[in-house]
Amino acid sequence: MGLKKYRPVTPSRRFMVLSDFQEVTKDRPERSLLVSKKRGSGRSRSGRITVRHRGGGHKRRLRQVDFKRDKHGIPAKVAAIEYDPNRSARLALLHYRDGEKRYILAPAGLKPGAEIVSGPGSEPAAGNALPLAEIPIGMPIHNIELNPGNGGKIVRSAGESARIMAREGRYANVKLPSGEIRKVPVESLATVGAVGFAEHENLMSGKAGRKRWKGVRPTVRGVVMNPVDHPMGGGEGRTSGGGHPTSPWGQLAKSGKTRRGKKATDKFIVKRRS
Repeated sequence: MGLKKYRPVTPSRRFMVLSDFQEVTKDRPERSLLVSKKRGSGRSRSGRITVRHRGGGHKRRLRQVDFKRDKHGIPAKVAAIEYDPNRSARLALLHYRDGEKRYILAPAGLKPGAEIVSGPGSEPAAGNALPLAEIPIGMPIHNIELNPGNGGKIVRSAGESARIMAREGRYANVKLPSGEIRKVPVESLATVGAVGFAEHENLMSGKAGRKRWKGVRPTVRGVVMNPVDHPMGGGEGRTSGGGHPTSPWGQLAKSGKTRRGKKATDKFIVKRRS
């Protein structure tokens, strides 16, 4: 598992850094776990753009990833590590002893041939999923459920991990990658280990064309627009407007709190992210 740099034979190759895909052991996905993906190009069902800078790109197919890990007590063998175009992390293809196949997020260090299991009473080893009540304090975890049985919702990006800081009654204090400490029910499942492919943060596209292949369209800065198009637009000559950076709709874009003042889940936040 590593990175691949190129000789600068063209301007786009000069700064390009890509994965060497050495950890990927299977070049085609499992067909039984594929579903078609419709491209919305950032538009709502009424056709209006709700997410800017999206559109085009190569056709993709969704891999059905098991975030719930609800096959308790049934051992599974890791058949392959695969690439997924829809996320930063790699996927591990599991062959369960009862014949079923499923995808999970590939933890760091997981190799084909390893055997993993989920559910209460499992060993706290990389790839195993078990309740927070049974995971040792300080051990890295990912794919954490916020509500028991609803499937993992947080800490799913490449290279990320969280840690249990303490347990108090029905809740465990979990420190997230952002620095936030949050209360999570001790019955919630989490997968032991960090998400694999930590090198993802060092990848560099090298050229705009690679972004277009991924469905990312050009981004125009607000300060070069007209006042009718953006709050930061306008002015004689080059100017940043003198105001705080915002989105076209006035939402703070940098260093500003955008979370609502009162949310029902505020009671679960022990310490805000730094």
